[in-house]
Amino acid sequence: MKIIYTRVFVNNQDKALEFYTETLGFVKKSDITAGEYRWLTVVSPDDQNGTELILELNNNPAAKTYQTAIFEQEIPATNFGVSDVRAEHERLKKLGVRFTMEPTAVVEHVTIAVFDDTCGNLIQIQQTAHK
Repeated sequence: MKIIYTRVFVNNQDKALEFYTETLGFVKKSDITAGEYRWLTVVSPDDQNGTELILELNNNPAAKTYQTAIFEQEIPATNFGVSDVRAEHERLKKLGVRFTMEPTAVVEHVTIAVFDDTCGNLIQIQQTAHK
């Protein structure tokens, strides 16, 4: 068994697509409209056949409540792995990304930072050094 999809709820799919592709560097994989529903996914440029991230509109009241609650509690909606948190932090800051947590060593060999994706979510980036 493997993970093929995971999701983040977003308050605007067009804005999310722009942020996740142009700022974060993901690649659009799927963009399919069926009536009022839009199936929109992005993937890592390094693994375009890997796990897809669904940028799902939060038009479901339960999704909106969940998204708002975890954002207000400063809980990241998802985590992305990076090879160098400090370098990625600097790159994203230069692009205007607002961080709510600067790069911080949280346990031995793990450094994280948290930013606002402009679409209703906090996202954690994580560097894990292997022993």
